Amino acid sequence: MTKTKKIVLVIFSLAVIGLLIWAGVSGGALGRVQCQDCGGTGLVDGAPCETCGSECETCEGHGAVDGALCADCKGAGMLPGDGTVQGSAWALLPPIIAIGLALITKEVYSSLAIGIVVGGLMYANFDFLKAMDAITSDGLITAVSDTAGIFIFLVELGIIVALINKAGGSRAFGTWAAKHIKTRTGAMLATFVLGVLIFIDDYFNCLTVGSVMRPVTDGHKVSRAKLAYLIDATAAPVCMIAPVSSWAAAVASYAEDGQGLKLFITAIPYNFYSLLTFVFIIAICVMGFDYGSMAMHEYNAIYKNDLYTTGERVDKELENEGVNPNGKVIDLILPVLVLIGVSVFALVYNGGILEGVSFVDAFGDTDATVGLPWAGAIALVFTIVYLMLRRIVSFKEAMEQVPKGFFAMVPPILILTFATALKNMTSLMGAKYFVAYLMNGAAASLQNFLPAIIFLVACLLAFATGTSWGTFGILIPIVLSIFPSGELQVIGISACLAGAVCGDHCSPISDTTIMSSAGAQCNHINHVSTQLPYAITVAAVSFVSFIVAGFVQSWYIALPIGIALMLGTMFVIKFITRNRRVATKSEI
Repeated sequence: MTKTKKIVLVIFSLAVIGLLIWAGVSGGALGRVQCQDCGGTGLVDGAPCETCGSECETCEGHGAVDGALCADCKGAGMLPGDGTVQGSAWALLPPIIAIGLALITKEVYSSLAIGIVVGGLMYANFDFLKAMDAITSDGLITAVSDTAGIFIFLVELGIIVALINKAGGSRAFGTWAAKHIKTRTGAMLATFVLGVLIFIDDYFNCLTVGSVMRPVTDGHKVSRAKLAYLIDATAAPVCMIAPVSSWAAAVASYAEDGQGLKLFITAIPYNFYSLLTFVFIIAICVMGFDYGSMAMHEYNAIYKNDLYTTGERVDKELENEGVNPNGKVIDLILPVLVLIGVSVFALVYNGGILEGVSFVDAFGDTDATVGLPWAGAIALVFTIVYLMLRRIVSFKEAMEQVPKGFFAMVPPILILTFATALKNMTSLMGAKYFVAYLMNGAAASLQNFLPAIIFLVACLLAFATGTSWGTFGILIPIVLSIFPSGELQVIGISACLAGAVCGDHCSPISDTTIMSSAGAQCNHINHVSTQLPYAITVAAVSFVSFIVAGFVQSWYIALPIGIALMLGTMFVIKFITRNRRVATKSEI
C-alpha cells in the first residue's frame, strides 16, 4: 500500500470511529420514521398494520387463547403499533464503510466483515451480546440459508467448467475462435452479443458467458478486467429489458390487476441506463479506447501480455496441464446448451408451468435458488456421462475435477456470504423505511424532476445495499403510489429499475458484480475499480435523459436525445484521453 493510501485509510478510519461514537452517544442509529404503509396511524383498513404493529404476546399471534377470542388483540393476532418504524440514514453507514475500505485497501473479505460488525453493533445500540446474536443469527446464518441454492449452482458450474477444461473443450473452442474471430474488437463484441442472448437470468448469464468467452478474449489479449466489465454490463441490463426473464417476472409481480408485464414492457424504452449501456459498450469497442484504470489493464494486456495487472493469476501452463489434446468445440458447446435448456425448463417448472400456469406467470412465480441448482445437477451428470462416452475423460479423472471446481468457486461463495450478511444488517436497521419516507416527502414539490430523483435514489440505495431486486422492491410500490397512472408512472417505474441496475452494477457487494468477477476469473476489486468510471459515465447521461423525459414525457424524443448525448460524451472522452496521452509522450 502506498503512503498516500495509508494516509487516506487513517483519515477514513478516524472519520468512521467519530461517526460511530456520535451514533452511540446520540442514539441516532435507533431513529424512527413514519410508517408509510399505514400513514402513521398504526392501522390499515381498521386492522393493525403488519409493518409497524407487533405480534400479540397473549395469544402468540394466533388470535385465540384456549379456543376463546383473545381479549387483547380481539382475534387479530397483532397489536397496533405507534405508526413509526426503525429507520434512519445511519442504516446506510455499514455498507458505505465496507465499500470505502474495499476500494482503499483492495481487501474485500476484511472490508465486508468490518461492515457486518459495524452494522451489528449499531443495530444492537453497541450491546456486545445482542450484536453477536444479530451478526451470527440474522446476518451470517440467514445469509447462508437464503443463498444456499446459489452456492450449490456455483459449485456445479465450477465442476462443469473444470470438466470441460480437462476434456480440452475450452482449448478447442479457443483455437476455433482464433481462426474465426480475427480481432480484439470482434472478441469483445462477441462477448457482448452472447451476454445479450442469455437474457433468462443474470447469475446464469455471468458464469456462462465468462466460461465460454475466456479462451477467446485471452487469445486476443483482452484483459480480465475488461472481460468482467463486458459480462457485468450485459447481465443485469439485458435481464431488465427482456420481457421473458426472472427480473421481468419479479418486477411484474409488484403491479396490481395483472398489469405488471404490460407495465414492464411499456417502461422498456425509458430504461435509459440499460439501453445506453449497450450503446456505450458498442461505441467503446468500435472506437478502440479506454479510460480510467481500465486503460492501464488494457495496456498491460496488449503490450505486456499481462491479463491481470494485479491480484491472483492463473498460470496458463498449469491450467492446460493434463488437458486432453483430442477435445473438440462440441465438448464445450453441448454441455452449455444442455445447461441452458435444462435451466429454462427448471425455472418455469419451479414456477408451476406443468400445473397449467402460463410461461410468463411461471417465470413470475419461480425461485432461481431452487430451479438453477437442480438444473446444474442434471447438466453436471450429463457432462460427466457425455465426456466418458467420448472416451476423453475417465471416471477417475472426472471425480478429480469435483474438488477443483469447488475450490475455484470458494472466493465468490465467501464474498457472496459476507455481502448478503451485510445486506441483512442494513435491513435490520430499516434502510428501506428511511428511503420510503424520503421519497414520499419529495413527491409533491418535484413532480417533473421526480423520475431523475427516483433514478438517483435507486442508484444510491442499490449501491449501498448491493441488491437491485431489493431496491425496486422498495421503490416500485412508492412510485405507483406517487404516480397512480399516466406516462409519468411509466417513466417513474423505468427510473426505479434503471437506478437499481446502475447501483447494483457499481456496487462491490452486489451479487451480480461478484458473479461477473468469478465468471471472468478476475480479481474482484480490480473489476469494481475499472468498471466504476464507465458505469458512472452512463449513469450521468441517464440522469440527464430522465430529466428530459420528465418534461417531454415521450420516449420518441427522450431516447434519441439520450443516445446522442452518450455518443457525444464518448467522443469528448476519447478526445481528452488522446490529448493526455500525447502530452505525456511529449513530456517523456
